Amino acid sequence: MRRREFIALIGGAAAWPLAARAAGQPVRVGFVDFAGENDPNALERARVFKQGLERLGWAPMIDYYWSVFNVEKAQLAAREVLKLAPNVIVCAGTPATMALKQATSTVPIVFAIVTEPVAQGIVESLAHPGGNLTGFSYLEPTVAAKWLELLMQIAPHLTHVALMFNPASSPYSKLFFQSIETATSRFAVQAVMAPVHDVNEVEQLIAMLGSKPGSGMIVAAEGFNFANRRLIIELNARYRLPAIYPDFDSATNGGLIQYSFDFVAQYGGPIVSYVDRILRGTKPADLPVQQPAKFELVINMKTAKALGLTVPQSLLAVADDVIE
Repeated sequence: MRRREFIALIGGAAAWPLAARAAGQPVRVGFVDFAGENDPNALERARVFKQGLERLGWAPMIDYYWSVFNVEKAQLAAREVLKLAPNVIVCAGTPATMALKQATSTVPIVFAIVTEPVAQGIVESLAHPGGNLTGFSYLEPTVAAKWLELLMQIAPHLTHVALMFNPASSPYSKLFFQSIETATSRFAVQAVMAPVHDVNEVEQLIAMLGSKPGSGMIVAAEGFNFANRRLIIELNARYRLPAIYPDFDSATNGGLIQYSFDFVAQYGGPIVSYVDRILRGTKPADLPVQQPAKFELVINMKTAKALGLTVPQSLLAVADDVIE
């Protein structure tokens, strides 16, 4: 986890026509993310977020905190960012959001990619979040049944499927497993929970599953998996394990199938809008928590062929994108 005032890749205000107007309106923003500082998706989210604020007339000075995907790192990041007296904080994932909620009741916080924010006690309700937090929820646990359905359509030979998750970054994964377990009644498949705590355990799990014919994987929607998704994709390819991913760019990076929404578009649009409104005086409590509006299904045909899988035409017909 590192803090950087500016990152060259993200660029400066001078690149935008409105930069001169923004120069008179400096704001300090904390940007806390579960992905690593070299993660392309995270850097793109940071880039479009900063540019969005600049287009709206702000001169953002942004403090970045990366790889904040567990409780310990989240608590440390919360302490560090609050020392800098930010005008607003944008954070991704449950650990960071929970740590910041506990650390401050006054600094406005806009969270993203958080599952079940009401059930986790982060906000009072979606319509009326209350307090100093609002933001954007991630996936409802019921989507896990859809993951299983899609995986079984592309790999109908599977007899057991593991939900891989890190308990430290996703205490809510049991809710997703319940949805998967309920959906198994429609298929001849057994579901198991597969907790992992570090990358060594990830490799051990995937190697073990790969040695058992009929195995498949559902990669849980959580910060640890997102931060390590490239490694997970590589390991699943090495051990020839069919898997479905909840992250928007997994299929483009070699994953078999993904079902999620566009994180980058969310950061460049709705999140920028919420931060702008807060900076102009709107209270977070008056901004309802929003849920994803559109999910996209992407299939990687090259990976399917490498795994010896034939993708049914019915699935290709409903896919938003097919990577050849």
